[in-house]
Amino acid sequence: MRKGGLILGAVVLAVILYFILAAFLPRWWAGVIGRSVDGSFGRGIGTGLALGLVCTLAPLVLIGFAVLYHGRLRNLPTLILAVLGVALAVPNLLTLTVVLGGGNGAHAGQRIFDVEAPGFRAASLWGAIIAVVVAIALALFVWRYRRRGSELRRTRDT
Repeated sequence: MRKGGLILGAVVLAVILYFILAAFLPRWWAGVIGRSVDGSFGRGIGTGLALGLVCTLAPLVLIGFAVLYHGRLRNLPTLILAVLGVALAVPNLLTLTVVLGGGNGAHAGQRIFDVEAPGFRAASLWGAIIAVVVAIALALFVWRYRRRGSELRRTRDT
């Protein structure tokens, strides 16, 4: 009975926290970006490309290392790499919340982006697309490198 009450309380607290953050975070993030860009189209594109590229490529690489070296590194370093990857993806997730969100906070954030950070949203998307292409190319390179190494070991052994 007591455990059920604690679980119910945690769920109610999580729902309340979600609604508070859904109203606050998109508006806050758009304000941070808007103050940084300050209405400059060039700064909006530069900031968007930089955040889109770095905050997509770094998490993909860190999570890729966590998956790739899971057996060798044991659990703690793998967990640390995965958590760092998710933490580095937060700016993109906040931008995505503003762009795709349907609440009042997201709509206010979209208006802030339109006025104070022109070009940021599209440049952020392009940065993320470029980062995914680079991550795929890097993954293919690592896969081919490892495959070639195993083939060399097999030919040496025979």
